[in-house]
Amino acid sequence: MTCVPLLQQTQRNQTPAEEEAEEEEEETEELGHVDTYADYKPSKSTIGISHPDIVVETNTLSSVPPPDITYTLSIPDSTINCGLLSALQLEAIIYACQQHEVILQNNQRAGFLIGDGAGVGKGRTVAGIILENYLKGRKKALWFSVSNDLKYDAERDLKDIDAPTIPVHALNKVNQYFFSIIHIHQIYLMSFPEGVLFATYSALIGESQAGGQHRTRLKQILDWCKPGFDGVIVFDECHKAKNATSTKMGKAVLDLQHNLPLARVVYASATGASEPKNMIYMSRLGIWGEGTPFKTFDDFLHAIEKRGVGAMEIVAMDMKVSGMYIARQLSFSGVSFRIEEIGLDDDFKLVYNKAAKLWAEALAVFMRAADALCLVSRKSLWGQFWSSHQRFFKYLCIAAKVRCLVELAKKELKAGKCIVIGLQSTGEARTREVLDENDGHLDRFVSAAEGVFKALVQKHFPSEKQRREKARGNKRKRTLTKIVKTLGSSGEVFQTFGDILPCSLPLWLTLLTVVNMPLSGVGWVPKASIEKMKQSLLNKIADLGKELPLNTLDELIDQFGGPEMVSEMTGRKGRVVRRPDGSVRYESRAEQSHTIDHINLKEKDRFMCGEKMVAIISEAASSGISLQADKRVKNQRRRVHITLELPWSADRAIQQFGRTHRSNQVTAPEYIFLISELAGERRFASIVAKRLESLGALTHGDRRATESRDLSKYNFENKYGTKALDKITKAILGHIESKVSPPKGYPGDMKHGMMDVGIFCKEPRFGLSTEKDCSITKFLNRILGLEVHKQNSLFQYFTDNFDYLIEKDKKEGKYDMGILGMEHFHLLWFPQLRGNHPCVLLAEQGRGRNFIVYKPNIGKQAHPESLDNLQLRYRKVTPDHAKDSWESQFNFSFGKCSHANWNGKCKKIEEGQECLQGMRLRQYHMLCGALLRVWKYVADVVSDITCSSILQIVRLKTKNSNKQVGIKIPENCVARVRQELLKMDEEVKRRRKEKEQQRAQEQQRAQEQRLAEERQLQNQH
Repeated sequence: MTCVPLLQQTQRNQTPAEEEAEEEEEETEELGHVDTYADYKPSKSTIGISHPDIVVETNTLSSVPPPDITYTLSIPDSTINCGLLSALQLEAIIYACQQHEVILQNNQRAGFLIGDGAGVGKGRTVAGIILENYLKGRKKALWFSVSNDLKYDAERDLKDIDAPTIPVHALNKVNQYFFSIIHIHQIYLMSFPEGVLFATYSALIGESQAGGQHRTRLKQILDWCKPGFDGVIVFDECHKAKNATSTKMGKAVLDLQHNLPLARVVYASATGASEPKNMIYMSRLGIWGEGTPFKTFDDFLHAIEKRGVGAMEIVAMDMKVSGMYIARQLSFSGVSFRIEEIGLDDDFKLVYNKAAKLWAEALAVFMRAADALCLVSRKSLWGQFWSSHQRFFKYLCIAAKVRCLVELAKKELKAGKCIVIGLQSTGEARTREVLDENDGHLDRFVSAAEGVFKALVQKHFPSEKQRREKARGNKRKRTLTKIVKTLGSSGEVFQTFGDILPCSLPLWLTLLTVVNMPLSGVGWVPKASIEKMKQSLLNKIADLGKELPLNTLDELIDQFGGPEMVSEMTGRKGRVVRRPDGSVRYESRAEQSHTIDHINLKEKDRFMCGEKMVAIISEAASSGISLQADKRVKNQRRRVHITLELPWSADRAIQQFGRTHRSNQVTAPEYIFLISELAGERRFASIVAKRLESLGALTHGDRRATESRDLSKYNFENKYGTKALDKITKAILGHIESKVSPPKGYPGDMKHGMMDVGIFCKEPRFGLSTEKDCSITKFLNRILGLEVHKQNSLFQYFTDNFDYLIEKDKKEGKYDMGILGMEHFHLLWFPQLRGNHPCVLLAEQGRGRNFIVYKPNIGKQAHPESLDNLQLRYRKVTPDHAKDSWESQFNFSFGKCSHANWNGKCKKIEEGQECLQGMRLRQYHMLCGALLRVWKYVADVVSDITCSSILQIVRLKTKNSNKQVGIKIPENCVARVRQELLKMDEEVKRRRKEKEQQRAQEQQRAQEQRLAEERQLQNQH
């Protein structure tokens, strides 16, 4: 290795522009992300045997401790010592029961959230909580989950912890006839004096109108619990209760908690809150409401969403510190994860392009028909159109990957592994439609994509009926229904039809309009022509349907050898199969000895015992079913979990991933995501990536914690995606000149393409413009309908702008990096020495012509320099020549920034801001502890002083390996923040003192009243 002598910077004058460019280049800080996970062991609980598998916790959550334990368990020592409940599960039970002793300020009992990942054993933990309360005399419990089949898992979990005497009653076993006869059903329910009432979330919204009375399942459950109920309510897989304000199910969950204020509520799900807005049903956590910094849930939501993922990470940490939350997951050691991008063959591209062109034509035809019929309200029409458009191209995206998936799966099977394929859409709806059209007979495989397109035109094509319905809904609009005779320009009498006149105009104006225009001149089309347009479109769809791919699920099963070779675990009731003679027929999935309700469990057993080596699961099987390489089953081959179809939400994605990675497994699974080269498919990857990012933050306290964190590069649904979209649309319209050049092969005029997918629209007054409310979601949906080369080029242009904006914000220090780790010896930054002060450095030859650079103030520079670059800016000097300059810079950088060294002063310091560039010693101020309650106040102070509301969360590891997580407070904000916190402290103490005085006065009054009553009794005697 060659050591180059010390180099001294060549003296030359630099323009301000050059200085700015160099400063941007070298000022980038390398405060890197630290490892995402830390090994987990209970820190305060000391009982129980270690969990059978390695369990981890995110570094963010591991940086904060749980509260001290004050609760004493009643669970028998035999259960604990035999390892029926592991140390991890016992810890969760203790903290849940301890939190249940707390009464919130709204007089409701506090709840507990178990956020353990799939496979850690939430089922046994919940069973342990029920057993603990049963032993304390609380004999009734409610257990809600997503599927009636999971009732058997609940019974198994209770049996596994040696509590088989606690009965589990399935609410769905109550005959529907009994449900309609109120008193019989009530007697049936009341015959359960104790035990666990197991029900699905959908059962909560059941209702009856029998005997003239309105009765609901919820009311009957409340009657069974009786007033004053203080037993356990378990919301298992509680992500199903999200969107509580907009769904009946969510509202029922809130109502149940409100009506049973003393119940001991347990929320259990690995995906309990995929987004802050979906936490609304967790009303018992006490994060918002009386006595908290957030009066209402909306206040909490606004505060969190405004401050981004950093605030969501604080929520998770704050919940753990407060003792209301615990979240661990299996170590992903041994799990491999990769994304396979699938190329498209020419034949498929041809079909896809034909479909794109036909959809563009369909859009024009729909518009023409709507104009002809003068439809005033078209919101529903376009809602149906674009929804079908998205589903159609999603089916094509999935179909593009089938061939590759089959090849990949067969290769893995030959290697001694087994396959689990995850998808969401079964295509059953389209199959049932064709079955009905053919009187129950089916002799061919069905194309789900064709069915979507065809159904749109058949059911939602603009029609006279739609126009009449819209007209009835608006009393101010008049409809001309009679034939009007008018005089033509040549004197002859001709007829105009009421059903082709603009129904929104007054009658006299309509007559004037018709008299003064030729019938064929403005696009008014008779009813017969409307029907002709519709039929023409249906014929073209039928022609295209001959080339469209078949239903993915049926084709996959057929490719793998039929139902005899594949365990299908989905929600559909029937399927299309190929017979041995080559003919095709539709058959029910139900078997002679098994009903359709139990067929998924039977198929799971066949896969686990090795009878079948390929399993296909949909959302119906995504909760509760275990498909891992379990040590207790015959089929212990390594699972290769291939995600063919990205789920609509991260909730579903996490549930599917958790099927194959669980406790007690021989080998960890391999995860493979298949994404075609179609740029539009990033839409679905983007949905999942966005939700997973939020999910990692809320569920595990770290946005990088979710299994498929590699998908973050596909997350465009953020402010950078919105800005990038705005820039490319304006550039395409010619309103601005983009700083990012279009990619190679980019079509010259994208305006027509954007019009074909409804992103651009023509307006009479303003010409071509972007559609209102064109969000990033809508854009990523719509570009699916462009031809392959167009959508790929457009998407590349979009992502280039997206990357440019992120890089720009990183350079300007505006990019939210999440939680950054600061090690005591790993802080690197780059000074820039200019002006009359010589800059010296040591260059050591590395690989090729690159040199490793050392500078007096920072030591080793992170990025190597090329020889050409060094020779351009520096010259060789002897150590003696460089000594004075080196020592001067070394000493100066101890307490002052590089700007002060270059220019004698620093603009940032003069403006009252902090500047740490090029300093050898940096002083950081961190605010640690339960931060959620003070977040708003601190953010306001920082924003007021620095004009930036971004609070950087940092994790600090000291020399003796102690960890702290907190908010980094800028130097110039420390005094104000301290003042604000002292004010808050004084206010809290004042309120506490007032409450104590009020309590003392109430106690004194009560004592005086008691003494008065005693004296009164004595006088009476």
